Amino acid sequence: MTTQTSAHFGEEGARLTYGGYLRLEQLLGAQQLESEPPAHDELLFITIHQVYELWFKQLLHEATSARDAMLAESTIEGLWWAQHLLQRMHVVERVLVHQIDVLETMTPQDFLQFRQTLAPASGFQSVQFRELEFISGAKDPGFVERFKAMSEEEERRLRRRLEEPTLWDAFVNVLDQRGLPVGGDEEIITSLRQAAHDRASYADVWALAEALLQHDELAAAWRARHVVMVERMIGAKTGTGGSSGAEYLQTRLAIRYFPLLWQLRSRL
Repeated sequence: MTTQTSAHFGEEGARLTYGGYLRLEQLLGAQQLESEPPAHDELLFITIHQVYELWFKQLLHEATSARDAMLAESTIEGLWWAQHLLQRMHVVERVLVHQIDVLETMTPQDFLQFRQTLAPASGFQSVQFRELEFISGAKDPGFVERFKAMSEEEERRLRRRLEEPTLWDAFVNVLDQRGLPVGGDEEIITSLRQAAHDRASYADVWALAEALLQHDELAAAWRARHVVMVERMIGAKTGTGGSSGAEYLQTRLAIRYFPLLWQLRSRL
């Protein structure tokens, strides 16, 4: 018997177009320059940062799903899925680091042609970036109070992230479900040492720990690369949002999402 396949693919269906599916008219119309006359490199600056926000959205999608998989019953399939999503995050995070290379094709002189039009806008105001920090474990309730330019929806999102479990909370849940003690930092370190030295029994637990550490390391690599780029572009000038610019970014370099995973290296 011959099975007839309906024509869901191909232009003859006329159900959906490439541009319609991707909302390209809206997407490609979202790069609105503020400089007058238009500065050539402002388009590059806007495009790079819009792409960052798209990747932040994807990272939040993956981090939330990875966390939820670890919070669910600790099955082989669930832990594999969490690790798989974390590995996807690693690939995206490497892209974020390399995107700075594209931005640095803009010279400081070219940036100064339109920099004054940005104020008081600043990357400091990226709500999605703060969400990523919060879900990763670097929760800062003070940011919500300091940042007054958020919409009500953005504030709700950040406050929800402050209340939600983090990736670390979810990982500790995995340790607990596998019968490893999690009564405090010392017990967790001991449990992690056991998983590290008994990978025959805890290979999936150790793989998750390493995936989390890789996420932490790549986030640190992005912060370090970012601060050097800012110094190259504006030196010691104040940031457009009123921060101290590179000086402020330097204070963020010491952030670690999962400090116990780093401490473990000295205890193996």
